[in-house]
Amino acid sequence: MALNKEKIIEGVKLILEGVGEDINREGLIETPDRIARMYEEIFSGLNANAEKELSKTFEVDENNLVLEKDITFFSMCEHHLVPFYGKAHIAYIPKGRVVGLSKLARCVEIYAKKPQLQERLTNEIANAVMNYLDAEGVMVVIEGEHMCMAMRGIKKPGAKTLTTAFKGCFKEDFNLRKEVLDLIK
Repeated sequence: MALNKEKIIEGVKLILEGVGEDINREGLIETPDRIARMYEEIFSGLNANAEKELSKTFEVDENNLVLEKDITFFSMCEHHLVPFYGKAHIAYIPKGRVVGLSKLARCVEIYAKKPQLQERLTNEIANAVMNYLDAEGVMVVIEGEHMCMAMRGIKKPGAKTLTTAFKGCFKEDFNLRKEVLDLIK
């Protein structure tokens, strides 16, 4: 299903009117259109997966640990439609083939660009790397700060949420998980 720009524009106008704003005020006249254009970008991961990005691989002689850490991401909390953001760390053990490092960052980007839960985001990334790379194992760690906790409700800016996903050999091997966690620190 494609994004419906006109519905977004009308919805934003209703929200602005609902909070008591004048939608014809100079600073707000173009806001509904700006938000619709922004939503095209920040929700571009809807109905997408990382298969294409993770399909171009390169042969390796040894199946050693690959870790890409500190991948910055921005997403939108599906409960409040406010941002959450942070860093993703992806580790995997290849089966004779590796993917270009930028493709791991693209994988994070795809799954982050939709209304999301951090827990689901973590698992979607891990499943994509595991399935599309046919890896021996995958570990994903995400550290996120949620604006729904920082600016409203409990109002605890700086609180971080940490989520993990372990697939394949990472599920069984505690020492391998510990090695990756030590490398992330």
